[in-house]
Amino acid sequence: MSLELTLALLVVSVALAGAAWFMQRRPRDPFDPPLVPWTAIQVIAVVAALLMAAHLVSLATGQPLKGRRMF
Repeated sequence: MSLELTLALLVVSVALAGAAWFMQRRPRDPFDPPLVPWTAIQVIAVVAALLMAAHLVSLATGQPLKGRRMF
């Protein structure tokens, strides 16, 4: 994955997490349930942002990130 695509996905995921946070916090009618699960969207967007940040680190250093078992 290229640097430009990684940065674009990082920006999109952060913007989506921010939009989901905003939609969660707005006042709503108690008898009108939300049709979109904003909490789930926010969690998925934050996980995607963390993955893109880790990928940026591996692109910047030239070394892939290794797990606990070093493989």
